[in-house]
Amino acid sequence: MVPEVGASGHVSAWGLLRLRRQLELGLPLTPRPYQVLAEKTGLSEYEVMTAIRQWQAHGLIKRFGLVVRHRTLGYTANAMVVWDVPDDRVQALGQALAGKSFITLCYQRPRRLPDWPYNLFCMIHGVDRQRVLSQLKALIEDHGLEQIAHAVLFSTKAYQQRGGRYVSHD
Repeated sequence: MVPEVGASGHVSAWGLLRLRRQLELGLPLTPRPYQVLAEKTGLSEYEVMTAIRQWQAHGLIKRFGLVVRHRTLGYTANAMVVWDVPDDRVQALGQALAGKSFITLCYQRPRRLPDWPYNLFCMIHGVDRQRVLSQLKALIEDHGLEQIAHAVLFSTKAYQQRGGRYVSHD
C-alpha cells in the first residue's frame, strides 16, 4: 500500500515511484535536496517530505542517513571486533560499547555455531592500526572484558557501500 500524500490525498503513483528511485540513488548534495527531488519527480517539495515521513512511519524506510566513505577520509585502520558475550549481558554491554565515541557501529547478531560463536559486533574506524588496538585495550580494561572471547578483524578491502535498492533501474 502506498501512503496517501498531500492535502488532497491524491499524488501521482508514478511520482512516488520516481521518488523511490531517486532516494535509492541518494540525496543530492545541495542546500534544498527535497526541492531537487521534487523537480526530478514532478512532486512538490511538501509532497516529497510528506512521503518520506509517511514511509518512515509505516516502516517502509527503516533508516535514513548517509554513507560515509571512511577510507576517503583517511580512516584506513578499520576493525570489526566480534565478541562472544553471555546472552544475559549482551544488551547492556552493547549499549555501553555503542556509547563510546570511537565505536561507530555496534549491533547484535545470532551466533552461527559451531564455527562462529560471536553475537556482538562493534566497528572501530581509525587512521592508525596501533591506535585502534590501544582503544580496544582500554575498552576491554574499562568494561572488565578480559574473560570475554573476542576477535579483531581489520578490513583489507573497501567494498562499495550504498543504500537499499527496491526499484529496478533498468
